Amino acid sequence: MHKVVTFGEIMMRLNPAGYLRLSQADTLEVSYAGGEANVAVAVAQMGMPAAFVTKVPDNDLGENVIREMRRWGVDASQIRKGGPRLGVYFVEKGASQRASKVIYDRAGSSIALAQPGEFDWKAIFAGADWFHFTGITPALGDGCAQLCMEAVLAAKAAGLTVSCDLNYRKKLWSREKAGAVMSPLMSHVDVCIANESDAADVFGIQAAHSDVEAGQLDTAAYEDVARQISERFGCSRVAITLRQSISASVNVWGGMLYEGGKAHFSPSYTVQIVDRVGGGDSFAGGLVYALNSGYDAQKAVNFAAAASCLKHTLEHDFNLVSLDEVLSLMGGNASGRVQR
Repeated sequence: MHKVVTFGEIMMRLNPAGYLRLSQADTLEVSYAGGEANVAVAVAQMGMPAAFVTKVPDNDLGENVIREMRRWGVDASQIRKGGPRLGVYFVEKGASQRASKVIYDRAGSSIALAQPGEFDWKAIFAGADWFHFTGITPALGDGCAQLCMEAVLAAKAAGLTVSCDLNYRKKLWSREKAGAVMSPLMSHVDVCIANESDAADVFGIQAAHSDVEAGQLDTAAYEDVARQISERFGCSRVAITLRQSISASVNVWGGMLYEGGKAHFSPSYTVQIVDRVGGGDSFAGGLVYALNSGYDAQKAVNFAAAASCLKHTLEHDFNLVSLDEVLSLMGGNASGRVQR
């Protein structure tokens, strides 16, 4: 069976129970997550072998990360130990007109301080078919940017398909730095994944007639965005998540996959959100699984949108849904009736 390898940072997530604000909380729930780890877990839940590569401190928190990956069926054998600390982030879930909030405490983490040459990419990619990373990882520091270039070059040399979710984070780097670092990496990427604003933030490629803040999307404009990305960097496929934010509690969610000069749009889902953090990663995980399973473009984007729709109904970042659940939703079973 095809194997997926992902590389990036994993952090400890701390959040109040339910919809409490951080200022109200006297206890915090603990979980572990990060963009690439989320993708690895999503793929593993579908039954496809997945491995996650990172660097964690050689202490109990680092061990917790390894146990958490193994708990959900992800190969953690290539996780390195060392460095000073595990990154942390705090999540305050929004509701109705109050937006969710994320606060990072990740500076100087073990993976952020990792340097080129620390990972044996030939061994890591042995027996693998797909490599996935995000724009978050090279944003952690120049060493991580060089590690990403090492990884994509090794992946291409080994014959792997490479995917990248742009995942622009303004708290980590500027638009100018993001564009300068991501552009040479993108020349080795086969499948580019982005949200409504990533292409504009990183590459200055703007979708016409769309206002992300107002929750308005002209989906047809994203075909042109995908075409420009494909032509500029040579990506064979470009996927874009399409989110209309009615409120923090209600979103209309879907996706598009551009392949061979044609855009394929998924059905749209009106989602009552339980936890939206990790929603984009669940789309990426669904898409990686679908394309690595040989699905055609339309079925692949339908699968990714259905998988990520279900993620929005789950607490914390990981998309802990099965292949059968995704296929059931794709088949039109969206009533939410109790399964007996």
